Amino acid sequence: MAELEGLEFGKSDFVLLDEVTMEQFMENLKLRFGKGRIYTYIGEVVVSVNPYRQMDIYGKDSIEAYRGRELHENPPHLYAVSDAAYKDMKRRAKDTCIVISGESGAGKTEASKYIMQYIAAITDPSQRTEVESVKNVLLKSNCVLEAFGNAKTNRNDNSSRFGKYMDINFNFNGDPTGGHINNYLLEKVRTSYKDRSNHKAVMSALEVIGFSTEEINSVYQVLASILLLGNIEFERNGESVQIIGLEAVTHIAELTATDPESICKSLLYRTVATGGGDVIKKGHTKEDAWFGRDAFAKALYERLFGWIVSRINSIIEVKDYNPLLHGKNTVIGVLDIYGFEIFDNNSFEQFCINYCNEKLQQLFIELILLQEQREYQREGITWQHIDYFNNNIIVDLMEQPHKGIISILDEACLTVGRVTDTVCLESMNTKLSQHPHYTSRKLNPTDKSMDFQKHFRVRHYAGDVTYSVEGFLDKNKDLLFQDFKRLMYNSANPVLKDMWPDGKLSITEVTKRPLTAASLFKNSIVALVDKLGCKEPYYVRCIKPNEMKSSVLFDDARCQHQVAYLGLLENVMVRRAGFAYRQPYARFLQRYKMTCEYTWPNHLMASDRDAVEAIVNQHGFQDDVAYGLTKLFVRAPQCLFTLEQERADLIPILVLFLQKVWRGALARRRCRRMRAAFAIMGFYKLYKVKSHFWAVAASFANVRTMADYGRNVEWPRPPAVLFRFHHITKTWWARQVVKNIPPSDMLEVRAKVAALTVLIGKRKDWGPSRAWERDYLSNSSSSFIRMSKDLKNKDEYSQVLFSCLCRKVNRFNKSTDRGLLVTDKYVYKLEPKKQYKVLKRFPLDSITGISVTAGTDQMVALHVSSQDDILLHLHRGELFPDQDRVGELLGVMVDHFTRSV
Repeated sequence: MAELEGLEFGKSDFVLLDEVTMEQFMENLKLRFGKGRIYTYIGEVVVSVNPYRQMDIYGKDSIEAYRGRELHENPPHLYAVSDAAYKDMKRRAKDTCIVISGESGAGKTEASKYIMQYIAAITDPSQRTEVESVKNVLLKSNCVLEAFGNAKTNRNDNSSRFGKYMDINFNFNGDPTGGHINNYLLEKVRTSYKDRSNHKAVMSALEVIGFSTEEINSVYQVLASILLLGNIEFERNGESVQIIGLEAVTHIAELTATDPESICKSLLYRTVATGGGDVIKKGHTKEDAWFGRDAFAKALYERLFGWIVSRINSIIEVKDYNPLLHGKNTVIGVLDIYGFEIFDNNSFEQFCINYCNEKLQQLFIELILLQEQREYQREGITWQHIDYFNNNIIVDLMEQPHKGIISILDEACLTVGRVTDTVCLESMNTKLSQHPHYTSRKLNPTDKSMDFQKHFRVRHYAGDVTYSVEGFLDKNKDLLFQDFKRLMYNSANPVLKDMWPDGKLSITEVTKRPLTAASLFKNSIVALVDKLGCKEPYYVRCIKPNEMKSSVLFDDARCQHQVAYLGLLENVMVRRAGFAYRQPYARFLQRYKMTCEYTWPNHLMASDRDAVEAIVNQHGFQDDVAYGLTKLFVRAPQCLFTLEQERADLIPILVLFLQKVWRGALARRRCRRMRAAFAIMGFYKLYKVKSHFWAVAASFANVRTMADYGRNVEWPRPPAVLFRFHHITKTWWARQVVKNIPPSDMLEVRAKVAALTVLIGKRKDWGPSRAWERDYLSNSSSSFIRMSKDLKNKDEYSQVLFSCLCRKVNRFNKSTDRGLLVTDKYVYKLEPKKQYKVLKRFPLDSITGISVTAGTDQMVALHVSSQDDILLHLHRGELFPDQDRVGELLGVMVDHFTRSV
């Protein structure tokens, strides 16, 4: 069954109606149309209501939603039946067909185009050039055939005036490889409908299909000739007839590549072969000339249309196909044929169209019943007889040999002498007077809706149709004189010559009377039915909602009439005979297993059938079902609704559960992947480290014997994890040099290294090249030595870090001579003029920073935590006036603080 839509949209499958009545059927159809649901199922049949508006249900997203899905998994749609036909063809290697039926204006042509587009969209995913070319030709052929074969009627702006059956050939991969088009009964009277807006599309389509420029020009030349034929007029000249003015004849001769004289002779005379073999020319009467002109114009159009179809076939037909090499060639057929027609004035064309629909209805009922019977037999279910209207009696009325209407028409056309339409009607009245589906005014004098000697009525399955016999015989005969055929065959235009192969015969060689139009049409329809009968059929039944082409109006009476003559109610009854719903056990179980504790999430029973039986028994439906070999058959739709409602209630709970389980699974998978990644990273890092160590060992194998201890040896590039270790390792050679430095010089070396660390690139000259004395005051003043000893005993410091004379600058820019003493505990400001008396003392760890300039001056700012900063200018010394002591002070203090941390 179709994926159930909300109850506000009605039943998505008419099989699920509570009661199979016309009232409920129409109520459901009207509700769905009003809600914008134009498609509804009857089992596997799609009922389509023309929406008379563009609908956003045919895009790429919709195609993907139905692609590869089962028929009833999604809401009803043309794409669903198209996909089902394609899958059936591909899986079972069996030919299928899609039969689209309905009256004029019901949307059959649009449906066929959507089906073609869907099949084109789902095939050839690899976009191979040759397959894409076939698809383009198949799609573009619709545009061309509509342009030449459709017309505007009172009931439809784009009515198909011909029947079209297209076979699409597929290879074993399911890709289209070609096709073939059959056309049926082109109604030539109404195909001069013009539409300038589509002209460019038609021209483009002709080029895409493969028509050459010369062929396209020939098409327009024939069309122009047909229009010019309408300008030719005749007049009597004594006992003969002549053409009024020859300008149109001259133009026609140029367009058809013939000579004007031959055209005039064909229009004015008829060549006849006598019994003795003599050939004579017989002049036309004025009426015959008019009739011959019109017949010639119609024949030109008919031959042109037939040539276009054959030309398309020559391009798209499969050539040189070898089943042994390429696998079996399968086919999907698409039939888009005129629907049942009931007009105010119904003529020969409507009779043929309605005969075609009777044959298709006969096939539809037979195949639907046959499908049901076969399915019941396959599943071992007892078949129940179904009462339905069998239209065989109507088909026999129209086609039965010697007794049917077509036979009576043919007999009248073959009769020697002047047989009129009225005489033919009298013959039908005589032979068919007892037939329950035939009547006329003569047989029913009280029925004043028909005229004497003019009308007869056939009670079709779609309703009563009154036909006017006027023109029946003329339209049934092949009244195109052989002169016109020979004229066109002898044209210098090869395209035009190709359209008239029967003009090759001379007048003496034409001995067999050609078949009548009705017989030709009957034979083609019989062949079509035979062709459809050997394929697996799918059906699209189209309904026209109103005569106003309105997207909101639903004419109940009009629609009910169509439902009746399409036999849709009988179709529902066939599907509902005994069991309204059937489903394979696996699919039924998959959909409803969550409603039973014994089947969720997976059953442990012997078979799916046993699991389905458990579901049925738990819900108490065992008396409303039957178990086939592979399917469950459900008698009442209410059982299904109960299961659907319970399923709908459970789905939100299951969704939350599945989300929880899935999120946990994702988290565990992510965790496993992270662990694996870390393990891989660990092993890889270990490998890189080892590789680096091996490379270093190889590079520095002999550095101990080198004078510079390998300072100039290039180091291998380390992995990122060893950058810091690599930086430390590179100082190995420096350590070898440092080992030779005397311990007494190590303090100076450390201080210089510390100064280098903080001043490199910041101060040009900071005194690294000279010896740093540190305690300059002890080397120049004995009084400082005595004072420092007393101060050391008093403050208990261990070592003098730095001392020298300086000038202190205060906030008022006044400077005075002072002495600076820095120990490992305190910083002292001394008065050199008073035996280096201590003026100020503060702890060394109270210094928060030191600021110096980038120049060569000796300015130093000591920043103290008490914010009582000290600004000093260090003395350079008397012996070396260019001596820089700023770097020494900075290096000593940085080294001290670094080692004390």
